[in-house]
Amino acid sequence: MELDERKTKILQAVIRNYLETGEPVGSRTISKYTDLNLSSATIRNEMADLEEMGYIFQPHTSAGRIPSDKGYRFYVDAMMAQKEREVVEMRDMLVERQDKMETLLKQMARVLAQNTRYATMISAPRTKRSKLKFIQLSRVDAGQLLAVIVVEGNVIKNNILSVQEELDDETLLKLNILLNTYLNGLSIDEINLAMIAVMKQQAGIHSAIVSEVIDAVAEAIRAEEDLEIYTSGTNNIFRYPELADQQKASELINTFEEKQLLGELLKEPHTQSEETGIQVYIGAETQVQSMKDCSVVTATYELGGGMKGTIGIVGPKRMDYDKVVGTLRAIQTQLDELYGPEEGADRNKTNGG
Repeated sequence: MELDERKTKILQAVIRNYLETGEPVGSRTISKYTDLNLSSATIRNEMADLEEMGYIFQPHTSAGRIPSDKGYRFYVDAMMAQKEREVVEMRDMLVERQDKMETLLKQMARVLAQNTRYATMISAPRTKRSKLKFIQLSRVDAGQLLAVIVVEGNVIKNNILSVQEELDDETLLKLNILLNTYLNGLSIDEINLAMIAVMKQQAGIHSAIVSEVIDAVAEAIRAEEDLEIYTSGTNNIFRYPELADQQKASELINTFEEKQLLGELLKEPHTQSEETGIQVYIGAETQVQSMKDCSVVTATYELGGGMKGTIGIVGPKRMDYDKVVGTLRAIQTQLDELYGPEEGADRNKTNGG
């Protein structure tokens, strides 16, 4: 016989109460733990059915019930299924958000190139001093685990870990709870040796897995990845005779295609205006050799939660600075209205949040 919703809720209430107190659980206690609004008599009948089905038992006469191994198994399986659903939902949400952001930035680069008639580049947002948001270990096969690591900025890292033996569901659940309890919300600097020692001790024979996960977390947080950069309008360079020389144009286009040097240019500059987040490089002021005959205007944009990126406009030294700076300020304002924390709070108030 499968458990219906009422029996499931009563069984879960019995187990949760027993886990908290270590004492047999009676029907009167359960009536306080469920949202079914049932009488003690009805709950007694349901508990009698659960006992007959082998999910709970009475340790001695006139006592309440405690979970059987079968009951624990049902509870753990249901919990793990729920956790797995939460992981999938989170992963889908993050992937969808990343896809939307990538589309937005590509479109923004195209619009900027069309409006300014210069070359444009936009770096994807990143965080500074990222903190861990979530860890999920799941089994790939008998000798491998998948560690999904989510850090601030909704950056997802997948790592395959080798294990000496296949881990059962309960062991994986305990490891996930252990890792998330200790590490969630921490930066790599806040994960100290004493904490790691305690985690390894609690992990027992699986302490090596804890070490591997912490190494993977450190790599995910510290990774100085190449910036994801979206470009558009490189052909606009040929509009300007002073940049249209074959060698100059070739060097510029190669810079845009390789993008490695753009990463240095789009890192948040230390000398930019604190008020506007806008920096103007003229000629040799830029560290990119191929742009020594150009002017480059960059602007920092923020998406809330510490997420920052940079927009860059590349054109001749005789570019329309007033138009470019005005356009970048307008984009900063629009992004702040869309993603800024204050605007988000105002929207919540409007919606009754």
